[in-house]
Amino acid sequence: MASPSCGGSTEDLRPSYSENENGGLWPDHSGNETGDLCPGYPGNETKGEKPYKCDQCDFSAAQKSHLDQHLTKHTGEKPYMCDECGYRAARKSDLSIHIRTHTGEKPYKCDQCDYATAWKSNLNRHLTKHTGAKSYICGECGHRTAHKFNLSVHMRTHTGERPYKCDQCDYSAAQKGNLDSHLTTHTGEKPYMCGECGYRAAHKSDLSTHIRTHTGDKPYMCGYRTTHKSYLSKHMRTHTGEKPYKCDQCDYSAALKSNMDKHLLKHTGEKPYMCGECGYRTTHKSYLSKHMRTHTGEKPYKCDQCDYSAALKSNMDKHLLKHTGEKPYMCGECGYRAAHRSDLNRHMRTHTGEKPYKCDQCDYSAAQKPNLSKHVRIHTGEKPYKCNQCDYSAARKSSLDQHLIKHTGYKPYMCGECEYRTGHKSDLSRHMRTHTRTYQN
Repeated sequence: MASPSCGGSTEDLRPSYSENENGGLWPDHSGNETGDLCPGYPGNETKGEKPYKCDQCDFSAAQKSHLDQHLTKHTGEKPYMCDECGYRAARKSDLSIHIRTHTGEKPYKCDQCDYATAWKSNLNRHLTKHTGAKSYICGECGHRTAHKFNLSVHMRTHTGERPYKCDQCDYSAAQKGNLDSHLTTHTGEKPYMCGECGYRAAHKSDLSTHIRTHTGDKPYMCGYRTTHKSYLSKHMRTHTGEKPYKCDQCDYSAALKSNMDKHLLKHTGEKPYMCGECGYRTTHKSYLSKHMRTHTGEKPYKCDQCDYSAALKSNMDKHLLKHTGEKPYMCGECGYRAAHRSDLNRHMRTHTGEKPYKCDQCDYSAAQKPNLSKHVRIHTGEKPYKCNQCDYSAARKSSLDQHLIKHTGYKPYMCGECEYRTGHKSDLSRHMRTHTRTYQN
């Protein structure tokens, strides 16, 4: 079996190395620093003549074909093109390796298990799983690896070296694979396509994740099952209580970075999302989407037990409790039970006497926000409730309801002692006193 570091077929090379377009060298391999060929390769002896000189750098080669391959680094020429996806390569062998991503060909077989791969270097790495050999060790932290290249990459975590530079922005990376992934943000290239629905992805790992939406495969499990390992890691924090994201301006901490990002907006006051209809501004795009339903009238959440529909899922969750009758929240003072935590919080103020809603124009305070809203209208004179049959308007809906009785003649309140009827409960209470006085006399 020929080693990729000591000659052999060019197909034995790591396909991800851009540096391997110079004739098949590993960039980190000793002896290859200046572009010299592997000393064990026929005709490339280190003491032999290298008559083929590059006129743009110090590279020289013993064979003209190697110089030709090297020159493509300067010209950028990639004459070999994939008919399937348009991928271009400087060398025919690199195109042959690429074609396997379309054909699925995996010529390199493990003789100890069913593993097969398109690349010989991958097979070499795989074989160390059977032998368990990890002969390369980091002198800084003791990290061990089976491959010298992996150790070289690992050392960058200590040195901070990022040799792979983006030529279109300031991005740099410790690993070429990360740079390749980054470059797709500039090119927009998405070479990986789903055969089921046509979805395209820039990265093979993203395609693999997408495929699970078709297969239903959820390999990561904790009772809770999910398609992504990262989702499981986040879910596990609900068990551990871990909140690794800390606010540097208050004591808030969060299990998810997205929640921390939302929290920070409370400190900055930034509200970048604005409604084009009414000027409403909010900190989150999702909040704006929900707000827009007040204009469109969209109510996507449907109750499967009645005709009720809601614009917000939280409202639907509250509504469903009417069908189940469930009231999980209980007051420890009096046994009052509520379907919603917010209802219990409001109820608790009847015991504590707390009135957190303050009027900024007088000393009035209220236990509930709607009561403060009603009170403020005394100062503003606002009367938002309009009668559709006359010019009457009211500051409170209850006042409008009482007024409408004048138009409808509806009198739901009846005296049990006589035939008196009225449209208002307060009027009935006053009327009942006429009977009470009669009894007393």
